[in-house]
Amino acid sequence: MVADLTIDRPTVLERNSDYWVGRFESMASPCEVLMRVDDELLAKKLLHAATTEAWRIEQKYSRYREDNIVFQINSAGGEAVQVDPETAQILDFAFQCHELSGGLFDISSGILGRAWRFNSTSTRPSNDLIESLLPLIGLGKAEWLSSSLMLTLPAQMQIDLGGIGKEYAVDRTLSLLSKLSQAPVLVNFGGDIVCSNNPDSDSPWRIGIEDPESPNDAQQLLELSSGALATSGNTQRYLIANGRRYGHVLNPSTGWPIEAAPLSITVAEENCTRAGMLATFAMLQGENAEHFLDQQGVKYWVVR
Repeated sequence: MVADLTIDRPTVLERNSDYWVGRFESMASPCEVLMRVDDELLAKKLLHAATTEAWRIEQKYSRYREDNIVFQINSAGGEAVQVDPETAQILDFAFQCHELSGGLFDISSGILGRAWRFNSTSTRPSNDLIESLLPLIGLGKAEWLSSSLMLTLPAQMQIDLGGIGKEYAVDRTLSLLSKLSQAPVLVNFGGDIVCSNNPDSDSPWRIGIEDPESPNDAQQLLELSSGALATSGNTQRYLIANGRRYGHVLNPSTGWPIEAAPLSITVAEENCTRAGMLATFAMLQGENAEHFLDQQGVKYWVVR
């Protein structure tokens, strides 16, 4: 039986000038929903819908649980696993990202977390440890039959959908809320953001890009009336070893952090899933991040 993640998980609903703010935790991130509605009961209804969907997706795709489809896939021991249509859609996107990025975006590279911890007590891993993990990385080694919804991973290989799941949850949540109300709404899960179209162009949502020198302050303020923003970066997760800074964005072919990667990249797009994909792709380009984004013709903000 799957545990109900909504039990004993707190939410906060507050009035803030002309909109309501609902706050909660999900996917190891602070989450909030901003709602330009007057009715408190409607605000509560929207917040409940947002938490229910966020916690559902977290429960279904967290790699830290032993009662979901990700655990079933990762513990199959080389056997094929049939997935549901929603998971199939996410896997289709993951395999597409792997191909488009030339293998740099790889949902099987999460196993490098056994070597890289990126916390206050972590140290640089040994070359031997990283080399021992590389044979277990490479989505090209998996067999994905989209037509029959069957995924086969080599034994001991694992997937981690964390690089997709949060942006997917943001887009899904806004889609659900838009069916409940036509009022302007903004969904923000840990800095991955999407908002419904705001007919009042004089009242855009104001969003800050984090200052890497002062994480509680904004380096730049952006205005968003529609669409999405997603950020990829190393401002929060990194380690210092022998005077060198190692960011958490890793190259799956080497097992080491991407060289000359920016501190953060924020991309504006029509939906959060696409914005997150482009921000991550750009981080994986290292020193060529800006050139890559220029080629895509999108709005972006890079912090180095």
